[in-house]
Amino acid sequence: MTLDYDGWIIVIGVLVAACCAIPGSWLVVRGMGMMGDAVSHAVLPGIAIGFLISGTRSSTWMFAGAAVSGVIAALATQWVHRWGRVERGAAMGLVFTSFFAFGLLLIVQTADHVELDPHCVLYGAIELAPLDTVTLAGLPVPRIVMPLVVVLLGNLVCTALFFKESLISAFDPGLARAQGIHPRWMQYGLMILTAATCVACFEAVGSIMTVAFLVAPPAAAMLLVRRMGVLLLWAVGLGACAAAIGHLSAVTVPGWFFGRGMETSTSGMMAVMAAMIFMVVAAVAPRRGVLARWWIARRDAARVALEDALGLLFRLEERGVSMALDEVESLWRSDVRIGPRLSHVKSMLRRRMLAQENLGQWHLTDRGRGEARDLVRAHRLWETYLAGHSSIPMSHLHTAAERLEHVTDAAMAAQLRSEVGPAEDDPHGRSIPRSS
Repeated sequence: MTLDYDGWIIVIGVLVAACCAIPGSWLVVRGMGMMGDAVSHAVLPGIAIGFLISGTRSSTWMFAGAAVSGVIAALATQWVHRWGRVERGAAMGLVFTSFFAFGLLLIVQTADHVELDPHCVLYGAIELAPLDTVTLAGLPVPRIVMPLVVVLLGNLVCTALFFKESLISAFDPGLARAQGIHPRWMQYGLMILTAATCVACFEAVGSIMTVAFLVAPPAAAMLLVRRMGVLLLWAVGLGACAAAIGHLSAVTVPGWFFGRGMETSTSGMMAVMAAMIFMVVAAVAPRRGVLARWWIARRDAARVALEDALGLLFRLEERGVSMALDEVESLWRSDVRIGPRLSHVKSMLRRRMLAQENLGQWHLTDRGRGEARDLVRAHRLWETYLAGHSSIPMSHLHTAAERLEHVTDAAMAAQLRSEVGPAEDDPHGRSIPRSS
């Protein structure tokens, strides 16, 4: 691996990732991730027709043909969905696969007359891109770099100029229409940007990597951040990492298994790395990752079990009922259903000094009694509120309040208190405890 040659391959890959990340991010937040795949295939007829008209691989004709083809395909999808009464996904599949097949036929037919390889369109030839150079400021630069830079600048300028309109159209089309913004025209503009990006990227990396970079980095970024501007930056960064790591892996990893000198497709490895980065992010993202959601669910379940145990001890103490340890634990298993977590709950009661075992019985500490009183107070306030403000039957009030009590903080409990008025008892005649 040499720095000059392989360095240009990485630069081209990073430029492709940046170009794709910008329109791809807007597609992903709109819930149109597959539209990127569809548009990247639907531009093929426009590319082929541009070749037929110009007889050369002129970027101007390529961009124009791809943009027209992408917009026509998007309009055709809307027409099939609306007038053919076909589900949107099915309409997209019908239109864009037809465009893709038609584009492949045209490319095969023009391949004898124009310097174009159908396999290059599908798989790309990023490994050969540094060999095709032009002189820029006295330095040899790969020819594909300039179209990628132009498209990247175009994407950046369009995003900066129409950021507010794009944001409103993506998240609240109704508000956009009320402010005089036309969401449909914004969508068509996004299709044109996506089509131009696909054309610029096809020659270098092919459709497979283009589709991967349109979707995978923005989808990973969406798991990490919530603000659109930051999401765009993360998508570009993750795509650039996938491009750099992908090429390094393509020239090194095969040698680990098949001997020195073995390499594999750089475009394919970049796409694989984009997918792997997404899987890693999906697993470890702080709030929305699989591990984070598993940990939050486990933590919340343990908290609810502990609060249920405290609530039972408070109600027994409130009624003046004394029970042996095994009887209380039996009620914990049956009434509040914390059986699988019983050992953990008992340990937490002792460790947090919420309850203690004394003379063969469980007794609440002052701290535990205060937390249990707040919990029971929230439960009975919810029962009282729901009895007067909902159509829930009396027999179902307890179940509804049992779920709500665990998400009620002090401010919400105070609001409930003001809503239920001077009531001192819940609908079942039990006293509502005062706040601790």
